[in-house]
Amino acid sequence: GGSERMSDPDVLLAAIRRHELPEANYRWYIDLRSYGSVPHSGFGLGLERTVAWICGIDHIRQTVPFARTRNRLTP
Repeated sequence: GGSERMSDPDVLLAAIRRHELPEANYRWYIDLRSYGSVPHSGFGLGLERTVAWICGIDHIRQTVPFARTRNRLTP
């Protein structure tokens, strides 16, 4: 799915307070919005799921290029 990020620092701060999140953890992000930011959006494609669907693969595990296991946690 897609979404638009909050670009107004006051709205962002109100949401942080409403959800009772620690403001200090988000200060850097609020500062980014305070010094000029344009509205921007994004979406998650889900590449592995798309490849599984196109190729008719039953399990997403077979489409992950760098699978994480107990012995391998980084690509």
